[in-house]
Amino acid sequence: MYRSEAGTSSAGGSRVESVVDLIGNTPLLELSETAKECSPGVSIYAKAEWFNPGGSIKDRPARRMILKAIRSGELTKDKVIMDSSSGNTAIAYAMLGASLGYEVEIVTPENVNTERKKAIEAYGAKITFSSPLEGSDGAIRMAHRLKADNPEKYFMPDQYNNINNLLAHYETTAPEIWEQTKGAVTHFLAGLGTSGTFMGTGKRLKEYNPDIKTIAIQPEESLHGLEGMKHMPTSIVPGIYNEEAADEVVFISTEKAYEMMERLMDTEGIFVGHSGGAAVCVTLEYAKKLKEGVLVTILPDSGRRYLSEGLWW
Repeated sequence: MYRSEAGTSSAGGSRVESVVDLIGNTPLLELSETAKECSPGVSIYAKAEWFNPGGSIKDRPARRMILKAIRSGELTKDKVIMDSSSGNTAIAYAMLGASLGYEVEIVTPENVNTERKKAIEAYGAKITFSSPLEGSDGAIRMAHRLKADNPEKYFMPDQYNNINNLLAHYETTAPEIWEQTKGAVTHFLAGLGTSGTFMGTGKRLKEYNPDIKTIAIQPEESLHGLEGMKHMPTSIVPGIYNEEAADEVVFISTEKAYEMMERLMDTEGIFVGHSGGAAVCVTLEYAKKLKEGVLVTILPDSGRRYLSEGLWW
């Protein structure tokens, strides 16, 4: 049976047919301790995307890209799902492949951390390593070479250029935020990687209310430690990204993002990954400039995916 791209999960513990149906409808957390530095009229919220069954926000676009390809006939049982990913999308593909009965091959930089590598392999997916010196761009280039050399073997979702990446957030993430804030959201801030989260969510929120401000977040340097995020000026720019879609672009240092990861553990009791620390850091600094507003950002994954990196001791 084909699954819905919109997601059917709920906090009420409803019965579902497959792990695929658990994707989406994640909680919106109020960061009340963090917002104490702001004016009384300012609230900060964050989507807790580690509640997805694969552990990250990447479950959303992976599901839509795979299900759309099955329905169109582009993905058949004799093909292998293959794409580049630094980790979270790779795990989402591997989970979906295991659930839906497809082989999966992931191209990822050789220096991917232990947690991600083991999770991918636990689902039964194959890993092909690209040069650690070339980062995510090197993995992208290798994946395209594999597809060109073996066009009949692979189905390549191509997450950086697949419109369904963007549409997954347009159709699920944004409506959830709108409903969870009862239409009160005034600012949306999110990090840029493939850019699907920012592009899709921002576009839909603007349709709900054109006055909502959208702020894109990037690492401030090309060589950074913010897993899953891209420094667009020095990277292969995703085909789904349009820099004019953002009302503002803010750059964040690796060090400040890591500091916020630790702070959120101490003050809010939440354990977020690199990009989540970056997102909250920028959101807080932006919120401090406002007298009132409802700011929403994204926590793409949990810090549990980074334990081997020794950031907390």
